[in-house]
Amino acid sequence: MTLFTSLVTISLGAILVNNFILAQFLGICPFMGVSQKTSTALGMGLAVTFVMGIASAVTWAVNTYVLVPWELEYMQTVAFILVIAALVQFVEMFLQKVVPALYQALGIYLPLITTNCAVLGVALLNIQNNYSFIEALVYGITGGLGFLVAIFLFASIREHTEDAECPKSFKGFPIALISAGLLALAFMGFSGMKFFG
Repeated sequence: MTLFTSLVTISLGAILVNNFILAQFLGICPFMGVSQKTSTALGMGLAVTFVMGIASAVTWAVNTYVLVPWELEYMQTVAFILVIAALVQFVEMFLQKVVPALYQALGIYLPLITTNCAVLGVALLNIQNNYSFIEALVYGITGGLGFLVAIFLFASIREHTEDAECPKSFKGFPIALISAGLLALAFMGFSGMKFFG
């Protein structure tokens, strides 16, 4: 398999087939918490995409050039969380200075990117899948784009269901959970796709 074919397969897999939210159920907290409006969902999706892309590159380098040579692989999770926390602080300071309205809208969910298991998951899956630097970077960015697609679609659905007529017992969070389940089922349709070969 050529590098291009590998990257396309990784990209389509991360966005559609193995979407972090809808197939692997990672990152559910911001998915449910920041998806009331498409504007905040878009901001959160872009922030997570940025953090996932940079975290993939940095954690790959930390693992390859620090942890493996010094036989400290057992410290992967701790090291990766420290890297992710530093990146999230950078994103938080950037948004506070440049886009204060988005910073306020994201609220508590922005610092929670540090503990977003999708971000840690991409770093650990890069190592588990034995990806090269380019593959790890592409997987991080496209995993973030998959997160963005899922949270934006879900926010669009939630905006429409807010005004829709439904039984009183389904109003609010219950209809959001049903919508999330239906969206996950829709994405399961991609799991039968064969990309190359």
